[in-house]
Amino acid sequence: MEDPNTFHYDKHSQHIVEKHQQLPPTPPSSEDNDSTTSTQSEEVDIPLPPPIRIPVQVLDQDKKTPDAHVPRDPRLIRLTGVHPFNVEAPLSALFNEGFLTSPELFYVRNHGAVPKVKDDDIPDWEFSVEGLVDRPMNLTLRQLVAEYEQITCPVTLVCAGNRRKEQNQVRKSKGFSWGAAGVSTALFTGVAMANLIRKARPKKKARYVCMEGADRLPNGFYGTSVKLNWVMDPNRGMMLAHKMNGEMLRPDHGQPLRAVIPGQIGGRSVKWLKKLIVTAEPSDNWYHIYDNRVLPTMVSPEESANDPNWWTDDRYAIYDLSTNSAIAYPAHEEQLGLVGGPTNYLAKGYAYGGGGRRVTRVELSLDKGKFWRLANIEYPEDKYRDVEQDLFGGRLDMSWRESCFCWCFWSLVIPVADLASSKDLLVRAMDESMNIQPRDMYWSVLGMMNNPWFRVTISREGDFLRFEHPTQPALMPGGWMERVKKAGGNLANGYWGENLGGEDSEDTVPETATEVPMKKEGLRRSISIDELRKHDNDNDPWFVINNEVYSGTSFMKEHPGGAQSIISAAGLDTTDEFMAIHSETAKSMMPGYHIGTLDAAAQKTLSEPEMHTVSDNGELEPMFLRTKAWTTAPLHSKQIISSDTRIFTFRLAHEGQIIGLPIGQHLMIRLRDPVSREAIIRSYTPISDPLKTGYLDVLVKVYFDTTATKGGRMSQALDALPVGHGVDFKGPIGKFEYLGHGLCKISGTERRVSNFVMICAGSGVTPIFQVFRAVMKDKSDPTRCTILSGNRSIEDILCKEDLDALAQGHEDRAQVMYTLTKAPDGWQGLRGRIDGNLVEKHCQQDERSMVLICGPEAMEKAIHIVLRQQGWADDQLLFF
Repeated sequence: MEDPNTFHYDKHSQHIVEKHQQLPPTPPSSEDNDSTTSTQSEEVDIPLPPPIRIPVQVLDQDKKTPDAHVPRDPRLIRLTGVHPFNVEAPLSALFNEGFLTSPELFYVRNHGAVPKVKDDDIPDWEFSVEGLVDRPMNLTLRQLVAEYEQITCPVTLVCAGNRRKEQNQVRKSKGFSWGAAGVSTALFTGVAMANLIRKARPKKKARYVCMEGADRLPNGFYGTSVKLNWVMDPNRGMMLAHKMNGEMLRPDHGQPLRAVIPGQIGGRSVKWLKKLIVTAEPSDNWYHIYDNRVLPTMVSPEESANDPNWWTDDRYAIYDLSTNSAIAYPAHEEQLGLVGGPTNYLAKGYAYGGGGRRVTRVELSLDKGKFWRLANIEYPEDKYRDVEQDLFGGRLDMSWRESCFCWCFWSLVIPVADLASSKDLLVRAMDESMNIQPRDMYWSVLGMMNNPWFRVTISREGDFLRFEHPTQPALMPGGWMERVKKAGGNLANGYWGENLGGEDSEDTVPETATEVPMKKEGLRRSISIDELRKHDNDNDPWFVINNEVYSGTSFMKEHPGGAQSIISAAGLDTTDEFMAIHSETAKSMMPGYHIGTLDAAAQKTLSEPEMHTVSDNGELEPMFLRTKAWTTAPLHSKQIISSDTRIFTFRLAHEGQIIGLPIGQHLMIRLRDPVSREAIIRSYTPISDPLKTGYLDVLVKVYFDTTATKGGRMSQALDALPVGHGVDFKGPIGKFEYLGHGLCKISGTERRVSNFVMICAGSGVTPIFQVFRAVMKDKSDPTRCTILSGNRSIEDILCKEDLDALAQGHEDRAQVMYTLTKAPDGWQGLRGRIDGNLVEKHCQQDERSMVLICGPEAMEKAIHIVLRQQGWADDQLLFF
């Protein structure tokens, strides 16, 4: 076995590679079809990797991201902006490399930052085999290379989102827009996964193998699972790989160790592998549940977001790839001369099947599917079956295998005259199980497994033919689907948006939802990044929503969330937070604060995320919250208080870290849809002591769906959150802060009070509880507190034991009263709603009193009217 510290080519492989430097990336087919034992002269007849061009420079757009340690090829097309890194190669460049794809152009699907692994640490990378096994194991990469047989196999990996841009043109899915190049092939070297699992001895009830990577994401580490019987089936070819095309895995491709699951969607091939967990059930990992599924086509994005049952139904999970094909040539926007040119054109493209099934036919049509022409198919993968030798430190494990794990290439000679008389060129593929690409698209919420006939349009422009592919990846313009949609064609009409005989000519594209205008009409001011940065301050804060700049200065005192909410957004793009939280009414107010539009350079600069060092000078950060950036904490535990109330405990970055939340203020919690990254943001006040270290406790009342109404989106999402998954926090925010001994700060202005009247209902008790606890725990604080807590039943009273314990022994400055609208027999407290009589009877009014109010909107409005009628001034009332 090779030395895992060096990972060099063995001499045999080096000999082949040296010969290969003068050969094309994929050698032409041999005229001799005999299968013979390989000899030295025949070794070069197997496809070998393209010449290596290792990127050495970190690209400018990556320098301010967590991936600043990863050099990349600038030819790759970014699909999700700067970060995370999700890319595909230009289709022509990918196809021209031949059967094997260089690591530089191999597609990348990253959910977050690339784990940073030092070269010296690679041999000692450790992973485990655990769960329902008799012999759990911890292994290093060094041991994996030295103690297990190494094999080398060609495998095509395909992202489940390949060709999704086509679905997004018909109707926006929750996924970003892949073109047709989310597919790549490489020679992977490593160990059959079955050998490891067999040595660990699975128990009788074992049914699945779960995998977990080292990439820490907003909802925990990435993980998924496959069936145990698939792992143990040698024809499935599942393996752990540490090499790709004869070299160490690159960082974007899982360095130093990854799973490779042939014939299945790329999302099952976990990168940066840390755990193999044998279980009785499929993975409960967030990303296994909420990603890589094809929900029924009638399920809308809204319905899927409101009903988690769609995601937990394992019938909709996808594993084996669907049969698919695409046209590489004619290329998009290719032109073919009709005068003095060739009489024939060679159309070319790729096809692949799933589950190890061979593509057995590829057919092309020039008359919208009425007549089909059979294409020639080349299977470069089969050339490896004809040799038995070591390659790149592993035995070529192909001679006995019937399964097909790689793409194939098709071609067909078409008379140019036939192209000139047609309006489009269609391709479809079929595998050995007669699985054939459908004519029409099956749209679904995640836009995955898109495989309708691939269509290239043909238009005659003078003496040339011009070809258009359906789409271009990401936000790149172009493609016949975009053109048809802009012209008013209905892409879902079954005729590719065209008007054909027998079609309802009145079909139209559904109207888009009307948006509330947020810009000042006629304003043409352009704002640079330097000008924006000058207003990154407390005095005159500017912020950005959808590239439009707004001034928050005149609204700081009136803002319901307090001035800090605006100050925290100063100089930043706050689109996610604003659009997720604010109502249509708030949006309609924005033209009054609109001051201009970011110029192109400013937009680019603002889109590049700032890197955050955890601490200055390598020291641990003392406070968890940050006002201008989200920080993530994993869910540590969930305590059920009642049928609809929970305490969620989150683990901070280290044991000595405090929350960093002033008394009386609150924080924002953000959950993101794991696929679309749509933000759900709500404000909460933690119940944990501000000085508590290491953990953060949040009391949440869960508003469940009923037959009559939809429940709370955030509270139900939190309730469904698995332990160990991350949640984003930001703050502090709020206009009120209690400084102690009756001293308050309201919108930045200090004020002293001698008496607090605290009125709350339901989970509105949490900010009241924070202030009350601060007063009671300071025995020298003379401030008097009267609490009126309104609820329906005893079960609904939150924090009762804590409130009563704090009041005990402090009767001279504390009174806590509870009133119930559905009080049981024997209830000793008050009855009914909090109304004017109750407030007047128990709440002392004077100039140094302040009323703190938190509860449902209807209750707050009613109390506001009552208090004003009783003579309280508005500046004595504080609504959280």
